[in-house]
Amino acid sequence: MAPLGEGSDDPLLPDLPRGPLHAARARASFPWKELALFWEGPDMLRFKKNIFSALENDPLFAHPPGSLSLEKYRELNFLRCKRVFEYDFLRVEDLLGSPQRVLALIQCLGMYDWSLATKFFLHTLTFGSAIYNSGSERHFKYLPKIFNMEIFGCFALTEVSHGSNTKAMRTTAHYDPTTEEIIIHSPDFEAAKFWVGNMGKTATHAVVFAQLYTPGGQCHGLHPFVVQIRDPKTLLPMPGVMVGDIGKKLGQNGLDNGFAMFHKVRIPRQDLLNRSGDITPEGTYVTHVKDARQHFSESLGSLSSGRVAIAGMSVVNLKLAVSIALRFSATRRQFGPADEEEAPVLEYPMQQWRLLPYLAAAYALDHFSKSLFLDLVELQQGLLGKDRSARQAELGREIHALASAGKPLASWTAQRGIQECREACGGHGYLAMNRLGDLRDDNDPNCTYEGDNNVLLQQTSNYLLGLLVRRDQGGARIESPLKTVDFLEAYPNILGHRFEGCSPEDCLNSSVPLAAYEWLVCYLLRESYQKLNQEKQSGSNDFEARNNCQVYCCRPLALAFLELTVVRRFHEHVHQPHVPPSLRAVLGRLSALYALWSLNQHTALLYRGGYFSGEQAGKMVENAILALCAQVVSCHYKKYSHRSPCSQT
Repeated sequence: MAPLGEGSDDPLLPDLPRGPLHAARARASFPWKELALFWEGPDMLRFKKNIFSALENDPLFAHPPGSLSLEKYRELNFLRCKRVFEYDFLRVEDLLGSPQRVLALIQCLGMYDWSLATKFFLHTLTFGSAIYNSGSERHFKYLPKIFNMEIFGCFALTEVSHGSNTKAMRTTAHYDPTTEEIIIHSPDFEAAKFWVGNMGKTATHAVVFAQLYTPGGQCHGLHPFVVQIRDPKTLLPMPGVMVGDIGKKLGQNGLDNGFAMFHKVRIPRQDLLNRSGDITPEGTYVTHVKDARQHFSESLGSLSSGRVAIAGMSVVNLKLAVSIALRFSATRRQFGPADEEEAPVLEYPMQQWRLLPYLAAAYALDHFSKSLFLDLVELQQGLLGKDRSARQAELGREIHALASAGKPLASWTAQRGIQECREACGGHGYLAMNRLGDLRDDNDPNCTYEGDNNVLLQQTSNYLLGLLVRRDQGGARIESPLKTVDFLEAYPNILGHRFEGCSPEDCLNSSVPLAAYEWLVCYLLRESYQKLNQEKQSGSNDFEARNNCQVYCCRPLALAFLELTVVRRFHEHVHQPHVPPSLRAVLGRLSALYALWSLNQHTALLYRGGYFSGEQAGKMVENAILALCAQVVSCHYKKYSHRSPCSQT
């Protein structure tokens, strides 16, 4: 990778215009263009630049002065979505051939407006991928129609009375062998599909999840079906379909979330998405899946795609908020020694401590979400290739566990980070024009849709507890395809480890918090396992026992495991041999800062479990965090260095 310095005339990364930030940028200890090239790669940078240039130069995407009515905003959002397809940034073959571009396009659109990005995402990645991954060749006829917007899609799983408890969905699908049709029906209002993005005004087709019944009344569980809900030419509801908009929301109001009820709507038998199960013309149910849990997982496989994408969307919100707050802090001057120039607020340790850990989190979670997306692509390619191996099944379980904790960690980190950025900008942070309020509102649903965060974490803790049960009962090794749990094979030995740092300098490398995190996960796994067994021995059934273990055992276990995975992947990424020498120091500091800052939130557990002892351990971590903040911000304001820990590191 050829280095690019200031003054280069490369059109991919032109020099930034001079302005209030120029002096601060000039003091950077690393070349920002090299960092951009290393982090994104030239092809991805060029792809993103093309997207931003197209939007910037198209009058349709100009932000109108003042606020729009709900109807006008949604109309404009649909026209913008249509224009994005006309630009042909993506093709059908990119879904598998260049999957990173799909994610990049959604994130670029989100930087402009999340209502647009979510509308596009639900149509292509959620609706389109559900057909591609859950269907077969007979359904591929829909794919070109998706990309030329001949049809417009949505993903209809959630109902009025059930969201997280997907097994309890009440929409039915009865097969009629006399006509070879499937009858989709909503038994009552509680079974109405609800909160479905794109369904309110614009969707013509939906992937509808319903309980499949064959002749004789046998239920085969939840299955996905392609159902036409509106006429593509008139957008009027199809016969038997009651569909509408649910109204204004707290954010993303350019997206038309809707509801639908079905009154004995007949669809062809072939519109059952049949990758995990099918019906013969005579009404016999056939499936290659022997295990009911595996069938359920395959039917809802597209939810992992959504959760991974939402993690990436949350990171984009965090990036935007941190960029706004850091730029403001580098130019906003407040206080200073008597009769001297005021200092930029970014120079103060308090402001650094408030913002820079979120900068480190943005990098760490960005790398994690991208790497997990590639892992998911590997899983989906195996499914399409009809890989039935044990490794493929285990890979699916591991990715499900990572996605189920990844979305909560990313969305909650963004939620807290955006609020901290808003407050760190003082009164100016409350102005609507700075976008921090919109980012906060638009990020909020990431904590809820595709699974409530606290409920999702149970999937991850159940996965980890299951590994320990298999080990204790059958002697099975603890290992996984992505190696995220392999360290648990040394579970008893790790529990005997103790913190050995002697000074804050010992903590400045992310390998130290990595070791602490491994101990923490082992400790919480043991605590959760013991608590679960105690509950069962005291007479609680399995349902009650698991509920009673969540708050102080299983929930922190899932979060600590995911934080460890993020820390490890970021650490390994920034310590690769091909990292440019000019970037190793700054990336290493970001890695250590994220690791220590995240770990510091578990200090009480580290002391309670005996990994930390004495007051010096906690103080060392705190001092290391402050030192890393100072190093990352590269404080070189010599006039005021006596107020900053830069002079002490």
